[in-house]
Amino acid sequence: MEALVRPSPVSLSALVIYGTIFLIVAAYYLGTWRAAAVAPKINTRFGVFLKVLLLVCLTCVAIASFFHAAANPANHRAARVLSLNYILPPEPSNERASILLRLEGEFMKAALEKGSQGYMSYYAEDAVEVPNGGPLIPGKANIAQGMGFLDDKNNQLLWTPVGGDISASGDLGYTYGNYEFHSKDKDGKPVIEYGKYTSIWKLQKDGSWKVVLDMGNSRPHPKSES
Repeated sequence: MEALVRPSPVSLSALVIYGTIFLIVAAYYLGTWRAAAVAPKINTRFGVFLKVLLLVCLTCVAIASFFHAAANPANHRAARVLSLNYILPPEPSNERASILLRLEGEFMKAALEKGSQGYMSYYAEDAVEVPNGGPLIPGKANIAQGMGFLDDKNNQLLWTPVGGDISASGDLGYTYGNYEFHSKDKDGKPVIEYGKYTSIWKLQKDGSWKVVLDMGNSRPHPKSES
């Protein structure tokens, strides 16, 4: 990116300030030399006077330079232009979210067709399950031990993602939505349990997305919520 601020010509007021500094310094050395040549006895006293005068003048010039810089409109314009160099982080994108929403569909299809094996194929090895009313379950192998009910054809876990997104870094994302668990009671009558879930997805080294954290809890029948 090319520089956005270009050096501006030196203003007349700046030339006056720098010229004054030069004249004061020159006068100091000239006065010290003349005092030493004409009246050596008063050289020390006169030199001290010139040093104090130089210090006062330089202080005044410094103060004047400060107010000049603050009042110079060019400085304010430069500050506004430089602020354009800051690049805002990208806003959440529906296109990024669509990647995980598509994976959710494939995830559920694998569970319906292949049972627990298809379901667990979308979990990372270090995944953590946060079940409703139960303790944390760390690790894919431990989670798989409790998913055998998906191998029963009378049981179906269906879920519908509502939303999600992927981080600006592109390696972490989340989805959330509602689920239904269809099963049969001891009399063979169909039973439906309703709930909601949140899943955290992480991009793996092989380029695939896997669930690293999954949690869910129950909710009332959708009709009772409306």
